[in-house]
Amino acid sequence: MGSWTRRGVLTGISAAAGMAAGRLLLQPQSDPGPAFPAELPIEDGATILNDAGELTPTRVAAHLTVKEPPQDDMIGRLRTVLAEAVKANRPFIASAARHSMGGQSLAENGAALTLDQDWLEADTAAKTYRVAAGTRWSTIISKLDAIGFSPAVMQSNNDFGVASTFSVNAHGWPVPFSACGSTVRSIRLMTADGNLLTCSRTENAELFNHAMGGYGLFGVITELELDMVPNVLLQPTFEHLAGKDLGRRFAEVLASDSTISMAYGRMDVSLDRFFEGALLITYRAAPEQTKIPAASGSGFISHVSREIFRAQLGSDTAKHLRWWTEAVVNPSIAAQATRNSLMNEPVITLDDRDPSRTDILHEYFVSPSRFADFVAACQDVIPASYQQLLNITLRYVDTDRDSVLAYATEPRIAAVMLFSQEKTIRGEADMQRMTEALIERVLAIGGSYYLPYRPHARLDQFTRAYPRAGEFAAAKRRLDPGLTFRNHFWDRYLGSL
Repeated sequence: MGSWTRRGVLTGISAAAGMAAGRLLLQPQSDPGPAFPAELPIEDGATILNDAGELTPTRVAAHLTVKEPPQDDMIGRLRTVLAEAVKANRPFIASAARHSMGGQSLAENGAALTLDQDWLEADTAAKTYRVAAGTRWSTIISKLDAIGFSPAVMQSNNDFGVASTFSVNAHGWPVPFSACGSTVRSIRLMTADGNLLTCSRTENAELFNHAMGGYGLFGVITELELDMVPNVLLQPTFEHLAGKDLGRRFAEVLASDSTISMAYGRMDVSLDRFFEGALLITYRAAPEQTKIPAASGSGFISHVSREIFRAQLGSDTAKHLRWWTEAVVNPSIAAQATRNSLMNEPVITLDDRDPSRTDILHEYFVSPSRFADFVAACQDVIPASYQQLLNITLRYVDTDRDSVLAYATEPRIAAVMLFSQEKTIRGEADMQRMTEALIERVLAIGGSYYLPYRPHARLDQFTRAYPRAGEFAAAKRRLDPGLTFRNHFWDRYLGSL
């Protein structure tokens, strides 16, 4: 149950076989030039870490993985390694799966902490759960599913760590929420002096608001308390519309129907009809809720879908087929699925498996009323680049009233775009040029962009998108005067403010 509704995913169409034969090359196939330096030589036993973008290899002085629950032994061990980094004047940064793409989870010659845990305690009466910082969403779904609950908000894939989600303040399909941070009751945060503090909206609120979307720059989160909601069986509804109308319609539908609990949109990425067609998918509770199946993954269907998804590279023929499966076939065969099943999908499902390319995400946030302007900007900028856009997913994010580096200072439509990029100097330079141009157009219509991805925005673009960045940097220097918690994001942007 639910396999066919997985993200409106591409569905299992056997026509994927032989797809390569129908490819239409959309870009001139010239010598791509030298490879982008995505690897560093390992010298003197140094440890090299990278992130999901595969373009930020970083030498680290120490790398520690923690799997224990956040109890006395683990806390003591963390305090010791943190004190060692402070004494050595060494940067310290914690992360989970390092799905950022520009070194936000890495520090040059620093100490890197990888949290990989599975501890969770739920309070069904309060509808909250406490969880170790490095627990993956797949574990959370499994444990909450067993007691009939679901995360209130999580990222749209299940292989991220929960504290990382809070630290980038990621969002997902559930509506009408803001980002995940809006559903976090409290966190436990270890500061550079080794103190372990409880932070919430009423206790150590300044630290709480800076740590939410703060990219690990204010301390190491050891555990969190979050809201959970009942897991329910959901039924999808599909609406076809013009791409330029999607943002306005998205907001209208949610405002008029409080029974919608999850929603997302998609658009046609074929170059000959770029962003002209769109699909809005909304989920409401199914009439019958007496027998809710256990959370499932998409299994075979997603693996077949990968063949269609990857065949889009350089081929409008494949993009036409992909859009047909999504917009025509999938709505005709879609079945009910549980809330947990819809979110229970790993990023790796659609992995490119091509060592010469990497998947790069962009994300932009615009007011529903300016979405048509955003579509026009994308139609001008993206097809003129060398980049291969394979997917765009649209989501609704309500106003963020907590985090200092807020990307949704009003209700916004989030546009998540996945590009396949060459790992070459040419590919990286073209991506930077295109990104700067797109950010400039988004800023002109009052929008913003997401920070966990490639650091291609200019400093002036960053400060215009995040006008409280100077306030954030000042608080960082005051609360962490030794600048113990650092990463490439701090070095590239905030450290100069």
